[in-house]
Amino acid sequence: MTSPLQQLANTGATLWLDSVDPDEIAKYKPHGITGATSNPIIISGLLESGRFDEVLTAEFQGHDSDEDIAWLMTDYLVREAQGQFLKDWEDSNGETGWVSFELDPLLEDPDNTMPVADKAARYIELAKKWAQGHKNRMIKVPATEAGLAALEGIAAAGITLNVTLIFSERQYLAARDAIWKGRQAYGDLDNFKSVYSIFVSRVDVYTEKHCPDLSDDAQGLMGIYNAKRIGILNHEFWADKNLPLQQEMIFASTGKKLDWQSEDYYIAAFAGSDIMTNPPETNAAILESTTTFTAQSRTLPDAAIVEELDTKIDIATLEDTLMAEGTAKFADPHKKLIASIADKRAALV
Repeated sequence: MTSPLQQLANTGATLWLDSVDPDEIAKYKPHGITGATSNPIIISGLLESGRFDEVLTAEFQGHDSDEDIAWLMTDYLVREAQGQFLKDWEDSNGETGWVSFELDPLLEDPDNTMPVADKAARYIELAKKWAQGHKNRMIKVPATEAGLAALEGIAAAGITLNVTLIFSERQYLAARDAIWKGRQAYGDLDNFKSVYSIFVSRVDVYTEKHCPDLSDDAQGLMGIYNAKRIGILNHEFWADKNLPLQQEMIFASTGKKLDWQSEDYYIAAFAGSDIMTNPPETNAAILESTTTFTAQSRTLPDAAIVEELDTKIDIATLEDTLMAEGTAKFADPHKKLIASIADKRAALV
């Protein structure tokens, strides 16, 4: 019997897990999950669970820096997930089966006064370090000023990229054009893969708070409209490039955020194409649902809704606000990860 997650995948969507928990991967792979993403919140939660204390204890013997341990354990957990998805990568010739490795979030710490050019250079350096020797590891870089400035150089080194923290068309276009330019300089387009993570639900949290004059019909649809519109642009741009692999959107932040939304509110909207990175709890809810998913990812809201959203929402202000919140959420979890490792060191050593 086809599970609801498998039926979702059958619409044309690619499903990745927003976790590198080996137990969660084992649970959901039979339902069509073919890739994963990681971030410091995920890594921190896994280490705090106590399930990896033996690995941590071994690492503590040779490393005095808690930050070094944070990266060693991130590398370990992502590497383990890569092993679980390697066959998906091989069977699809690199279309799916990827696991994302996020570069140093502290580069985006509001207290970091390093010049943008220096941050970009550091992103390039770290991308080369953490990508080396890996088949199905995707390097994750945020669509910040420094992250965008680094993309061409990273792509020119032949590294597969996941650009995260995208909220606007401006960010998407800058990221896409930089990666395409860099990859053409590198050559080897046969193995070229790139993905662009557009955050969805955070946009609707923003409009509920900052755009109370939206009609009831339009409230809660900006995240979907914004992501679909950029997804259509992405599809149209790559359509004539004759590339063996798809350059795809990742519809990220797909868990429900507003009280009135159903658990599959965003999932149903993006069925049909590209990639979804769903949290485990969202996937669990889908498995219990009776929804029949149909291809919707390139169907925009009604014209009147689109006109209202375009008229009433200042996308530049939205981007500025959500990026300020996003970079804080980007750096703070990594600080928490380092602090939790210090606590683990005190308890285990």
